[in-house]
Amino acid sequence: MTLFILSYLSGALTLFAPCILPVVPFVFARVDQPFLRNGLPMLAGMAVTFAGVASLAAVGGAWAVQANEYGRIAAMLLLAVLGITLLLPAVSARLLQPVAALGARLAETAQVRQHGASGSVLPSFALGVATGLLWAPCAGPVLGLVLTGAAIEGANARTSLLLLAYAAGAATSLALALWAGGRVFAAMKRSLGVGEWVRKGLGVAVLAGVAAVALGLDTGWLAQGGSEGTASLENRLLQRFQRPMAKAGASAGGLMTVQAPARPLLQLPVEGNMPSIDGAVQWLNSPPLTKESLRGKVVLIDFWTYSCINCKNALPHVREWARKYKDDGLVVIGVHSPEFAFEKNIDNVKRALRDLDVVFPVAVDNNFTIWRAFSNQYWPANYFVDAKGRIRFHHFGEGEYEKSEQVIRQLLDEAQKEKT
Repeated sequence: MTLFILSYLSGALTLFAPCILPVVPFVFARVDQPFLRNGLPMLAGMAVTFAGVASLAAVGGAWAVQANEYGRIAAMLLLAVLGITLLLPAVSARLLQPVAALGARLAETAQVRQHGASGSVLPSFALGVATGLLWAPCAGPVLGLVLTGAAIEGANARTSLLLLAYAAGAATSLALALWAGGRVFAAMKRSLGVGEWVRKGLGVAVLAGVAAVALGLDTGWLAQGGSEGTASLENRLLQRFQRPMAKAGASAGGLMTVQAPARPLLQLPVEGNMPSIDGAVQWLNSPPLTKESLRGKVVLIDFWTYSCINCKNALPHVREWARKYKDDGLVVIGVHSPEFAFEKNIDNVKRALRDLDVVFPVAVDNNFTIWRAFSNQYWPANYFVDAKGRIRFHHFGEGEYEKSEQVIRQLLDEAQKEKT
């Protein structure tokens, strides 16, 4: 029950994350409509669609990822029509018929029948479905735990309900904002008579939101800076309600391990043999590597995913270690284990590697095969392997970079002594 509460609360916090900005215009596109018959059905459609798509994408494989891409394209087209209809109703009626009729149904006030009954809620629900297809929230610690569980355990009712609780939290925050915005719009319409200008402004905002999603800004720089504040709040919630889990390590949103300060002489006991790194759907920047081919090398296995802000914060250090110690025998292997459906797209991963200047080998672990082999649970996670193929140290989350580099140097020294 605790995790359901945490999922709901972390969903509510997404309202304060910049990565939600592209979908806000979609929610406010009907701000001038009755809240109960338009706002609530739209938010319900958004929550249900997000929970369903996230559950399916986590376990459904490549076909689910492709289906999600088609759904996002259809949603962008539908919302683009809505934006044009809000901005230029006369032009859209002439040029986009009969497609514009669908956008008009989403944009116009639900028709009031002769006896005062409101029209169908289906247009609002359809708008919510489109919004849910396009919503890519910044992944915090709680959502990371849920998505990881979905990917590893497979589809189950509990995971879907946890995702629904997360989406319901976000819908609650948006509902409050939409209700307040509706009251402000009504006051402006009565006193200033600017209703038509507000609708045109919403049309521009909707089109800007579609453009932001199409350009990947919601999963790019908006997500990069969007989760630090909310993740900090989520970490405090986790520490309050699930203290043992908080001490275990770092999940997708950056819950960090608290470890002892670095000591002058590091004790590096053997933690086990390095598991197999077979099972990647594709290798980037390198032909496929195996644990056998890496014998005699010091290896750093870095579990990460490109939209995780904590992974991005740690990445410059990993890049520098790969560059600095390559000639001394260090091999850095990035294991890209995705949180969201869009991170399973190989082209998106390739683009991220170019943008982030990642040149070391990367195993695309879309099926979480390597993740499971290491019994890993966190992003980012580093496993340090000696020249004999034994794990000697691990670190979860950000921080302690000097200690990690000291581990690398110590393992390289050991390998050099064994050669001589």
